[in-house]
Amino acid sequence: MSKKIVILAKYASSKREGFETRTFKLARKFVQLGYEVDLFTSDSNHLALKFPNFNKIINKEEVEGISVFWIKTLKYKKTNSIRRVLSWFDFELKFFLLCRNQIHYPDIIIATSLSPFSIINGIFLKRKFKKAKLYSEIRDIWPLTLTEEGGYSKYHPFAIFLGVIEKLGYKKSDAVVGTMPNLSEHVYNITRDKSIPVHCIPFGADLSDYYIDYKLFQKDQDLSKIQKKLKGKFTIGYAGSIGLSNGLDCLIQVIKKIENPKINFVFLGDGGLRKKYQEELKDCSNVYFTGKVKREKVKYYLNLFDVLYFSALPSKVWDYGWSLNKMIDYMMAGKPVLAAYDGHKSMINEANCGFFIQSNNEYQLKMKIEDLAQRETHELSEIGKKGTKWIINNRKWDTIAENYINLF
Repeated sequence: MSKKIVILAKYASSKREGFETRTFKLARKFVQLGYEVDLFTSDSNHLALKFPNFNKIINKEEVEGISVFWIKTLKYKKTNSIRRVLSWFDFELKFFLLCRNQIHYPDIIIATSLSPFSIINGIFLKRKFKKAKLYSEIRDIWPLTLTEEGGYSKYHPFAIFLGVIEKLGYKKSDAVVGTMPNLSEHVYNITRDKSIPVHCIPFGADLSDYYIDYKLFQKDQDLSKIQKKLKGKFTIGYAGSIGLSNGLDCLIQVIKKIENPKINFVFLGDGGLRKKYQEELKDCSNVYFTGKVKREKVKYYLNLFDVLYFSALPSKVWDYGWSLNKMIDYMMAGKPVLAAYDGHKSMINEANCGFFIQSNNEYQLKMKIEDLAQRETHELSEIGKKGTKWIINNRKWDTIAENYINLF
């Protein structure tokens, strides 16, 4: 008889909804490995683009062997809005009132954040089904993310409330699973209990997503235009949001000081500071802003660059490491990564596929860019290939799912 897994995840969507999440990828792998999976999720999700027009509060369907229960939930537009928090409460309350009785004898319960409240329902299920194992999956560390990135005081009532839930979740779980490699240090800091099992199971890569169709590459006018501008020039590429927390101010200042016209910079993406940076660099003919790019096209742009840039503002959140989809995209592109980052180091140093420099250090950044611009193309290529090889060996979704199964 196959074991049954119940997953509580407000944010879980498939390719049909326009964005396939980690949770859905893992649920599919669990089914393929012989498990029965019930996934409880929401139709209010800023990551996905579209949902079926559900009529009921609870809508059940089979998706690739997964029993998916869609909970009709309060919608929101801004990720940093009160409506998003209310949407969390809405999802958990409807699950508690309407869904608990639809669950029958699970062996494994996984309560996953981005909504930090799912662990409460996970604890209730654990009490009801005493033989089931409860896994708390941490992808955002609440309330630390709120106080470090959101600017809230640690004494704010909501931060205190989240802190109580966080500690309770760690203590009541059979194991804590984090996507970040150094989460065990944080769990100990919060609980002062070394006996709590903490495991790192990071984000994975679907290798088929990184196949380059060169015919499509040649037909795309935007790509062709950028390719012509960059031909014969050393190019640093950045992909992602262009906002305050991305720590790009240092790079912007360095660009103004670099006098070599053969060093180019491309910013791939959009955000609250894009127009400000464009205005600051309007006299620099070696800088290009593409605006928002569809995810499926990102790999084609990354293929054009020589080095890929990542930066993050200093934050306690980074003390516990990262597992970023962006870093997987960078490393699968086969390009060296230059990271201005002060937190717990992983991936780049493990693969030996790039360089760490101090965050917000203009001198270090300028020197490293000029150093990389002097290097031979084949040398940069060899460094970048190490990243691709490391991802293939360590981060395929099959490997990630098997790591989870080993915990079960």
